[in-house]
Amino acid sequence: MGTDNLKFTLGDLAHRNFRSDEFWREIPGYKDVSREEFQDHKWQLKNSIVKVDQVKNILGHRCTDAFYHDMLEGQKITPMNIRITPYIFSLINWDDPTNDPIRKQFLPLGSQFLPDHPYYQEDSLHEDIDSPVPTLTHRYPDKVLFLPTTICPVYCSYCTRSRIIGGSTEAVEKETYGFNPKKMQDVFDYIKSKPAVEDVVISGGDAFMLTSKQIEFIGDNLLEIPHIRRLRFATKGIAIYPQKILTDDEWFNALNRVHKKARSMGKQVVIHTHFSSPKEITEWSRLAVDRLFQEGIVVRNQAVLQEGVNDTVNDMVLLVRQLSLMNVQPYYVYMHDMVPGCEHFRTSIHEGVELEKAVRGMTAGFNTPTFVCDLPGGGGKRHVASYEYYDRDHGISVWRAPNVKPGQVFTYFDPIRKLPKEVQARWAIESEREKMIQESIKKAGF
Repeated sequence: MGTDNLKFTLGDLAHRNFRSDEFWREIPGYKDVSREEFQDHKWQLKNSIVKVDQVKNILGHRCTDAFYHDMLEGQKITPMNIRITPYIFSLINWDDPTNDPIRKQFLPLGSQFLPDHPYYQEDSLHEDIDSPVPTLTHRYPDKVLFLPTTICPVYCSYCTRSRIIGGSTEAVEKETYGFNPKKMQDVFDYIKSKPAVEDVVISGGDAFMLTSKQIEFIGDNLLEIPHIRRLRFATKGIAIYPQKILTDDEWFNALNRVHKKARSMGKQVVIHTHFSSPKEITEWSRLAVDRLFQEGIVVRNQAVLQEGVNDTVNDMVLLVRQLSLMNVQPYYVYMHDMVPGCEHFRTSIHEGVELEKAVRGMTAGFNTPTFVCDLPGGGGKRHVASYEYYDRDHGISVWRAPNVKPGQVFTYFDPIRKLPKEVQARWAIESEREKMIQESIKKAGF
């Protein structure tokens, strides 16, 4: 992490620059695409890239044989299929795609993968275990997570729900699903039976892939439950597919009707989106957010801390400042979940703590994201420095979540590759792993 090479100064205004050039024309396959075509949401979705051969065909001479074969090897390993909008594909630096932060998130290479941590879990956050009815997770007393679809406009390589999102791959068989009114009624009935629940996060999948009628169906049914006060529609879409906000008026108006209905009832509808890198932000991003802002719809951002994507102070500060400038509240930065196929993305707790220290104070407190660790085992989100004990040398942190799961102890593990060589050798021995973990739990006082 580049905390010793901070380039930003208080007078730096780089965050005020939004890319507005016709960058897609640098891609051979898009060189004749007009601005009108490129900004159309239907064109973006229709021309999404879903296969490695499409990448090769669209890039033409810019795709080397080595890169092509590396992508093919990646498809044998990754738990996520490829799905990339032309918009986000065009923002990749194709002069150096291997090191590009956008490419890393959406187009896996075989050469990047590392062995999974010994304590990875397909459902690291225990969303399925904490599910009282299908498609619903109820962990916090007053909040539930609702997953009405497993479909997304892009598939992120670092997805925490790779067990259900993105369809089956060569490496993973999945049971995906779309909009199902019967299952939704079971969800509505459950929420009605729990008067303590006030907050519903509508995620998936991605809310961008719900139709306008489905947005209103879900919104209306939830708002009619008296004790529901807040709805959060979660979507990566603004970051990777802003054209939908700008040109899909039917969808936008449906969302706005739900928002206005909520406000008339003294309730709230907001959007939680997911910009990870400042390289994802363009003039289209600003315009999309501004359309929401003009209607009074609050947008918050939740990023995942990823090595080589946003783990330097310069990148994180630029991201935070640019989000703030376009009226997106930087809300959370997550430590990466311990899910399969993602070890190359993960950073240590120490890196997360140090990065938050560096970011805090660079802008207003209300525009400073909280860095959190979403605990393996379903302990929920905890501030990155709120562990009970942290053995940095052995990469073991011990946590409690007294208001989420009282009496339980949770552990999170740093990437083994970041530990001293002699400790890496201990991690290779199963019995030694257990000794190290128990020693840390004992030192934490449990």
